[in-house]
Amino acid sequence: MLVFLDRKLAFLAVPKTGTTAWEAALNGQADITLRRRLKHMTAQKFQRRMLPFLRDTYGVEPERLAVMRDPLDHMKSWFRYRRKAALRRPGNENDTGDLDFGQFCLDVISDDPPPHARIGSQHNFLTSGQGALLVDHLFAYDRQAELLEFLERRFDMAIKVPRKNSSPDVDTRLSPEIEAEVRRARAADFDLFERLTAAGGYLHTPQG
Repeated sequence: MLVFLDRKLAFLAVPKTGTTAWEAALNGQADITLRRRLKHMTAQKFQRRMLPFLRDTYGVEPERLAVMRDPLDHMKSWFRYRRKAALRRPGNENDTGDLDFGQFCLDVISDDPPPHARIGSQHNFLTSGQGALLVDHLFAYDRQAELLEFLERRFDMAIKVPRKNSSPDVDTRLSPEIEAEVRRARAADFDLFERLTAAGGYLHTPQG
């Protein structure tokens, strides 16, 4: 997560939404950079813990920005990433082994996901316990140009975004039956993404 005090903006890092590349592009501008376990602080935790600190210490209540990915593409990205990690470190607990993508998805939506399938929910990351969106600016992952334009206006500068965290191509075909199960199990994620898509890939929801 990146916090820009002068710009009154906090860029929340939803996992697998390209935030590593944006961090590289904007890190020189950030006043506060959270990494490792704190990098992926959820919107709820930001509101409960980080926001009071920023308000009390700096007198700043930044707007929150985040990126959301199509839920199926999000799962595909995690699958590719953990397949790549397994090649680097055979036998680690996140190893997807010989799993195909369909089984990975079933593991993700199971009642007790095994370690390799614990990828979280974008909806849960971005919303309150009651389902209210907790970010001011939400961009769709496939609308990078709009996000870049927004940030260049906000920072009044040209921004170059490097390619980061690329993962190998693997077979991520999914049967209609398993896809239907995934859509039922992750209905909140799909509903939020459909809302974002219907808004043209950018939801502006002021939190003030």
